[in-house]
Amino acid sequence: MKNMSLPESLTCFDDLCAAYGEKYRYYHTSEHISAMLRHFDDAAELAHYPYEVELAIWFHDAIYKPFSSRNELNSARWAKTFLLELGYDSAGAKRVYRLIMATCHQGNVVVHDEQLIVDIDLSILGAPKPVYDAFEHNVHQEYRLIPGFIYRKKRKAILKSFLSRNHIYHLNYFQDKFEQVARENIQSALQKL
Repeated sequence: MKNMSLPESLTCFDDLCAAYGEKYRYYHTSEHISAMLRHFDDAAELAHYPYEVELAIWFHDAIYKPFSSRNELNSARWAKTFLLELGYDSAGAKRVYRLIMATCHQGNVVVHDEQLIVDIDLSILGAPKPVYDAFEHNVHQEYRLIPGFIYRKKRKAILKSFLSRNHIYHLNYFQDKFEQVARENIQSALQKL
C-alpha cells in the first residue's frame, strides 16, 4: 500500500463526522460508531483483518437515509473508493466493502470477520434495558414520518426475525455476552409495539 495521504484522510474523516452528525439521525450517529468501536476494542483479537473491520465500522452507516434501501451499498462504495484512491490493495478494499454489506442483516453470513461486524452492530440489542429503550426510541425517531401502524408492523417483523434465529449472534463471544439480554429486550419491545 502506498502512503495514505494525511490531508485526504483528514478530509474523509471530516466528511464521515459530518455524515454521522446529520440532523435527522437519532440512532445512526457518531455515538453508534463510538459504541461499536468500544465493542470492537474488546473483541479485536477475534478479527482476521482487524484494520479492515475497524474501517468498515467507521463507514458502515456513513450514508444513511431512513427511506432508502441502498444505504449500506452506498456506504460500501464510498469506503471502497476511498481506499482504492489512497492505494489500498484491491483485495482489502473488497473485504471492507463486503464487511459493510454484511450489516444489511440479510441472509446467512459465513465469513468470520463479516460475522464479527454483524455481531458488533447488533450488540445494542443486548445492552442494559435503559440503553436498549433509548435505542428503540431513537430508531423510531428516525422513522417518525412513517404512519405509526406501518412503523409498528415493520418493526415487529424485524424484531421477530431476530427471535426466530437459533442465535441472534454468530460468534460465541457475543452469544455469551449478549444473547439472553437481547432476547429479553426484544420481547419487551414487542410487547410495547
